[in-house]
Amino acid sequence: MTTPWTLTVHAGGQDPGRLRELIEPVYAEVYAEAPYCEGPDDVAEFAAGWPRRVGAPGFRAVIATVDDRPVGMTFGHPLAAETGWWEGLVERAPDEVTAEDGHRSFAVIELAVLASHRRRGLGRALHDGLLAGRDEQRVVLLVRPEPDAAPARAAYASWGYRTIGQLRPWEDAPVYLALVRVLDAGR
Repeated sequence: MTTPWTLTVHAGGQDPGRLRELIEPVYAEVYAEAPYCEGPDDVAEFAAGWPRRVGAPGFRAVIATVDDRPVGMTFGHPLAAETGWWEGLVERAPDEVTAEDGHRSFAVIELAVLASHRRRGLGRALHDGLLAGRDEQRVVLLVRPEPDAAPARAAYASWGYRTIGQLRPWEDAPVYLALVRVLDAGR
């Protein structure tokens, strides 16, 4: 069986403006939905932060298209040794959980699929494409707690993620669940 979508992997050195043009419409549509309810100002903030994201060492993105229209996306990068990723943990975790060296953890920053293409395995395909060939020890991501993101949490649990704590990534942000999954050897 062939999939109705095409996945394209992009690295940080590729045209960041064109990549943002593909990702931004998916971001805007998905994050306009509840519980996020983001609007034009939020999308503009996302666009303003794009050069920093795409410029991160080891950056990778995967775009899913149907008939040349983006219908899903994901992107991430390894956590740098000096990352602030773990600073928002509600309860302090042991150093063996939070220590980073630039090669230990790959962070999934966003993973989004348009509503019309959900429940068909596309999220998993994007996720797997993002992590294919990675040599980090583990992958980390943040997800909203129940009931806000029940489908996403269920997917992540079925993909082998476990919760390591609650995390507020920036001041005034909602509290997210910090998830981790060990990457398979030889991946």
